Amino acid sequence: MKLPRLSVRRIGALMAKEMVQMRRDRLTFAMMFGIPLVQLALFGFAINTNPRHLPTLLEAADNGPVTRSIVRALENSDYFEITGISPDAEASAAALRSGEATFIVAVPPNFETDAAAGAGAQILLDADATDPSASSAPVAAFAEIVTRASMEALGAAAPAPGIAPVEPVVHRRYNPEGRTATNIVPGLLGIILTMTMAMFTALSLTREAESGTLETLLASPAAPIEVMVGKIMPFVAVGAMQTFVMLMAARFVFAVPFNGDFIAFALAVSLFVLTNLAIGFLFSTVARTQMQAMQMTFFYFLPSILLSGFMFPFRGMPDWAQTIGQALPTTHFIRVVRATMLKEAGFPDVGGDLIPLVIILLVVGAAAMARYRRTLD
Repeated sequence: MKLPRLSVRRIGALMAKEMVQMRRDRLTFAMMFGIPLVQLALFGFAINTNPRHLPTLLEAADNGPVTRSIVRALENSDYFEITGISPDAEASAAALRSGEATFIVAVPPNFETDAAAGAGAQILLDADATDPSASSAPVAAFAEIVTRASMEALGAAAPAPGIAPVEPVVHRRYNPEGRTATNIVPGLLGIILTMTMAMFTALSLTREAESGTLETLLASPAAPIEVMVGKIMPFVAVGAMQTFVMLMAARFVFAVPFNGDFIAFALAVSLFVLTNLAIGFLFSTVARTQMQAMQMTFFYFLPSILLSGFMFPFRGMPDWAQTIGQALPTTHFIRVVRATMLKEAGFPDVGGDLIPLVIILLVVGAAAMARYRRTLD
């Protein structure tokens, strides 16, 4: 069989034609360079699996030299940052549920006297262990920090030289076994809904525009808002079914409990699904082809999975990355899901993340409708 002769001229002409086509498709051209740069920035600067300066509350029923020495040592370690004083155990538990604090350091009554007398003084660290990667290093360092600080504070007055005068006690709340699945599976619900809701909506509406059936729908007696609602409502049902499947798998396959307020959880799911549908609808008004819609969805999905606290500790990221993460609905949704499923949280505990979801939904929805009306003119 005779092979055809290759023409360098023809190949060059085809290459030039492809280059012109890429240059005209500015969105795709920007994505070719934008996605690698975003990945480099996120993985190179934003991702940190060993977070520092984690918010810690002090619950001190005794405040003497040993207590002050331990507190200074904890802050000097860079793992703990004392952000306030907790008045009692109930307030401490509420701070852990809401995410206000990652750790509670509890000093019992008569702590100073017991430490000086060698009478079994104990100091308690209550840790939010829902994310083992965030809490494991500080928890591991706590015992050594307490031992060194207490021995330095007592010095020659220590009841038994060379023996630690204070016993550190650690309670790992919400995930005492440190199971990765307990942390990952609830967060996975947010990632799945983010990907499917935004992508399917963007592709569906862009496909209608490409095939010309969208104009036919708009020429029908149905109003534009009716067309939009009719197109996205089936995906709300899909989101509900995905949530049900994930909850069943979490409970019966991965043994992840559901201990919190189901109404707060259901409200968060509803807001999050609608927000991602609005984002997908917004993408469809910008993209001219389904390929562009997929590229925009992936560009949105990448920071959502990396900056939301799903894979990496949120507080381990630099301030600029946390600011971006706070603007993503996935960040707030994952916090609500983990709090309601693992921490027995209710509306008072997750209200600080439900409000941003409402604001993001209103802003994105308004932008999508404004863009949609302009595309009709």
